This record gives sequence, structure tokens and C-alpha cells, in this order.
Amino acid sequence: MATRIVLGWREWVALPELGVARLRAKVDSGARSSALHVDSQWTFYERGAPWVGFRLSPGHGAGIVETAAPVFDEREVTDSGGHVTRRVFVHTTLMLAGVEREIEINLSDRRGMLFPLLLGRTALARVFTVDPARSFLHGRHPLGFAAVPLESWQ
Repeated sequence: MATRIVLGWREWVALPELGVARLRAKVDSGARSSALHVDSQWTFYERGAPWVGFRLSPGHGAGIVETAAPVFDEREVTDSGGHVTRRVFVHTTLMLAGVEREIEINLSDRRGMLFPLLLGRTALARVFTVDPARSFLHGRHPLGFAAVPLESWQ
């Protein structure tokens, strides 16, 4: 088994398929799924398949990103306060610590939270481990930084 990459409890990530070059993420191995803050979202159909359009503000002068993705799933999620909400899930590419991998993210209202992205344990599985005493171990990479596809990382 390959050595896992150590992450801090917060890291900079990129979501290139969604047009997000830099985004602060809270790395939370206690959360099962990953949640992305969106300012607004709407559903539509493309060639008979459900899609979701959404707007988000990555922060730090990045402006507003408006994008769309196919809906992967829709299911109930229980937040840390015990509140259950129905959320839309999409698949997208995560670029973090020189690794590129496909993850699923639910779209959520995280207004008031310090981090627009909560990176849960399913996104971390088999590749990353977390050192909760450290943060921002992998720098602030721009979109297009050299990431290695997961299948070649073994």
C-alpha cells in the first residue's frame, strides 16, 4: 500500500470542472460526504437527464462562478446539528496536494461558515490522512497546477 498524503485540517483545493481555481476547504474526516456552498441553484433537463445549475462565490476576490453539472443523486443529509435536508449531489474533479481525483459533492447553503467546502471522508479515502494540528500544508495552487491522476498515483 502506498503512503497516504498528509493534509492539514484546512487546505486549498481546485474544482476545475466547475471553474473554481482556488477554494478554502475544511478537511473533516468526521463528515461522510463533502458539501459545497452555493448561493443559488436551479434544476433543468439536458437531453432528458436532470442537471443542476448553481452560483457560488469562491471568495478571496475570485468573483462569482456560475456553472452546471449533471445530477448524480439526490438524498437526505444530516448535518452536524442533526437537521436533515434533501440535497443534490454532483460528481466533479478535486485537485489537492498534487492529486487529481473524482469525488461527489452535495450542494448546500453553508452561508456563515468559514469554509465554502467541507471535504468529507469519502473524498479522502485511500489517498489522504489528516493531521488536525496542521493546516494549509500544500500551498495555494492556481488552476492548472500539475496534478497526477489518481490511477497513476499508486
